[in-house]
Amino acid sequence: MKSSKPDRREFLQGLGTASISAATFLLPSSLSGRGIDNDPILAGRPLVRYPEKTDLILLTSRPPQLETPMRYLGSVITPNEAFYVRYHIPPPTSVDLNTWRLKIAGNVREPLSFSMDDLRGKFSSRRVLAVNQCSGNSRGRFSPRVFGGQWGDGAMGNAAWTGVPLRDILDRAGLKDGSLQVTFNGLDEPTLPTTPDFVKSLTVDHIMNESDILVAYEMNDKPLPMLNGFPARLVVPGWYATYWVKNLAEITVLDHEFMGFWMQKAYRIPDTPGANIPPGTQPLRTVPINRMDVRSFIITPNQGDRVKAKRPAVIKGMVFDGGSGISDVVISTDAGKSWRSSRLGQDMGNYSFREWSIEWTPPSPGSYRLMARATNRIGQSQPLEPLWNPAGFMRNVVEHVDVRAD
Repeated sequence: MKSSKPDRREFLQGLGTASISAATFLLPSSLSGRGIDNDPILAGRPLVRYPEKTDLILLTSRPPQLETPMRYLGSVITPNEAFYVRYHIPPPTSVDLNTWRLKIAGNVREPLSFSMDDLRGKFSSRRVLAVNQCSGNSRGRFSPRVFGGQWGDGAMGNAAWTGVPLRDILDRAGLKDGSLQVTFNGLDEPTLPTTPDFVKSLTVDHIMNESDILVAYEMNDKPLPMLNGFPARLVVPGWYATYWVKNLAEITVLDHEFMGFWMQKAYRIPDTPGANIPPGTQPLRTVPINRMDVRSFIITPNQGDRVKAKRPAVIKGMVFDGGSGISDVVISTDAGKSWRSSRLGQDMGNYSFREWSIEWTPPSPGSYRLMARATNRIGQSQPLEPLWNPAGFMRNVVEHVDVRAD
């Protein structure tokens, strides 16, 4: 293990004397621009600082839901301290690496248990850049409104994840014939017996065909923050974050379909193109949410910014999809009447954020609506009109930013 780990244990031991929520404090500062002030979805929400985190936008404190201000999302890598947080049940407040073990059980030839030293020393590591995005990112923009956390656009981030390919771990345990699905359970625990434990599943076929599905122990080349899954978490590139189980403790191989609440009742979408149904209705049939749609965002200028008429300005943003890779991002500065292709930044991998930019000279003073629309390499693009579903998942409409030229 790296020499930084004893220091981390000292921190966690101190953190363990009080709950994370008790360690939270509100800050009197505010962020300018689209982060809070000019976004009606986020207006009035306080900034908070949790252990290992910078100022994040508070959605709920128990369990913690913390949104990343958009100013941190303008570069390819999202800093660990600014990475958003989403829990369904209370997270652990401390983990002792001397006793923590990752257990592999179920329909395997040899049940196993791995320490962190085992994961680091007995397996080859893999590093993958991948976007982690909450299924309900931008839910606060749905109309008509839907139940659930009213996120702005900051329930996402991009990081370099390092760990062990999950299929290597399953190979070591040995899958028995008939293995169908694998479940994942973390150290977060319900406070009430009526609350279902947060357990997710993936198919064996998905896992064994993807070398990039990881049991990750590093995030941007550092140990995972506690609120982002320390000491290890599942990383499922291209899929929504509901599958990226944090504080991982148990992996169980099944010879049947998993029927747990968080797969059979929650995180399901209409079985229709784009998971879209008429607003206010209920779907006839649903399927578990899975791969992310293509999305693009304008990061600068911010909503409500002023620019100089007849002087060059640069519009910048970022784009991602579920793993096919981006082919083009087109920009409109006249509310969608005309479009121009932007310049794409370095391709950091199909699962990563990718930067884009374009130069624009406002021809005269006045108001301008800026829009960005991405297309991936298999021809999927963003709708000009928002799609709707009752859970508020998978929003990927072409968003806009309004600015004024003086």
